[in-house]
Order: sequence, then C-alpha cells, then structure tokens
Amino acid sequence: MTRRILVAGNWKMNGLQADGTALAADLAGRMKGAGAMKCDMLVCPPFPLISTIVNAVAGSGIAVGGQDCHAQEKGAFTGDTSAYMLKDIGCSYVIVGHSERRTYHAESDETVKAKAEAGLAAGLSAIVCIGETLEQRDAGQTLEVNRSQLHGSIPAGATPENTVIAYEPVWAIGTGRTATPEQAQEVHAMIRSELVGKLGDAAGNAMRVLYGGSMNAKNAAELLTQPDIDGGLIGGAALKADDFWTIAQSCP
Repeated sequence: MTRRILVAGNWKMNGLQADGTALAADLAGRMKGAGAMKCDMLVCPPFPLISTIVNAVAGSGIAVGGQDCHAQEKGAFTGDTSAYMLKDIGCSYVIVGHSERRTYHAESDETVKAKAEAGLAAGLSAIVCIGETLEQRDAGQTLEVNRSQLHGSIPAGATPENTVIAYEPVWAIGTGRTATPEQAQEVHAMIRSELVGKLGDAAGNAMRVLYGGSMNAKNAAELLTQPDIDGGLIGGAALKADDFWTIAQSCP
C-alpha cells in the first residue's frame, strides 16, 4: 500500500523570531519553486513563534503544528496551551508523547492518549510518539516497550487521516546515534502489525509511521526506502534549511 511520506520538523525550544522567520521563509520559497512534491512537509516551532511561522509559510503547502497540548479545552492551567488554541492560530498537527515530555514531565501513556484525543477533538492530526531507552533496548525489551506504549497512547477514534505514529528510539535522539535501517524497520514492522490488529487491515496499513531517531540529510534516503518507514520526525536537521530540504528530496 502506498502511503504519502510526511517530513516533519520538530524545532523544540530553538529559534527567535528572526531565526524562525528566515528558516520558514527559506523553506516556503523552495516549496513554491519545487512543483509537485513526493512528500508532505510540516514544521513544529515553539509556541511563541507559531503565528509568525503560519504567516511565513502561507500558500506554500507547508503545514504547521504544535509541539504539545493540554488534555483540556480550557481552564485554570497556567502555562499550558490547548489543542483548540493551536487550531485557532493555524496549526493542523500536534506532537504528543515526545520522549522529552515523557522523561522531563513524567507523562504517562494515559496522559499522552488524553492529549492525542484532545487534538483530534479540536480538528488537529496527532503525531503520537513512542520509543525505548538504551537500557530497555540492551535488555531486549524494544518490541515489548513499543507495543505497550502504542496501545496505551493511541487515541480513541484514530484513523489514517487524523493520527500518525512516530517511533523515536530515545537513545538515538540528539546523540548522533541512529538505529540502522534494519533496526528501525523491525520496530516499524511490529507497529504496523499491531495497527492492523487494532484498527483493521485497511486502516492499519494506511496509517503513517515516522522514524524519529536522528534522521538527517545523510541517512534519510536509506531509512525512507524501508517498507514501513513513512517519513521522519526530525529534530536537529530541521533547523537547517539545506538539511531539511535534502531530507524532503530524499523521498523515494
């Protein structure tokens, strides 16, 4: 089954107005001059930059997303941002369950699922992140951990149109280490099998599963040729227009 590749940039806590605007405008210009693309492109800037970036990429075909959201629509949650607020300012995606949120904010599968469901309710597509630590991989728990996180985090009502899964081996995020294409494909194939079992053959085979472990301009082409890798959730390389564009151009 053909699934359209999604190249998603997670800017994390990087970029001031001038930096973000320049990066977004550069990418938007390339998109407008590129003609038909083989992939969908998404950038997820820090919350204060979202409106600026939405304006900078307007008309280019690049989507904009948030890096997190609260599970509630509104209320006394100082410092938090709701999915409805993201939708209101022009977002079409939200990342939930990133390993940095799970680690630094002690987010559980239950919390991630609630946030994903909030995203869907607001009309956003949720990118649900799962992944194992180095200790879990060394203990032979990779498939078990990812299987458990997948089932615990995927939102009710998930469809290929509103939900994307991102496999991000925690040990390969920001470390320069990357799972081999074979290691990544093994986990992606398991995720695909679990999605088919949970959602049915058609939906399970149509849902996109991204790789999120230090995909970059040099390794993207090999990773993206794997049968169950449908794009990347990209960190550091997404902050450099040349690298991010090279990844997009690597789509088979």
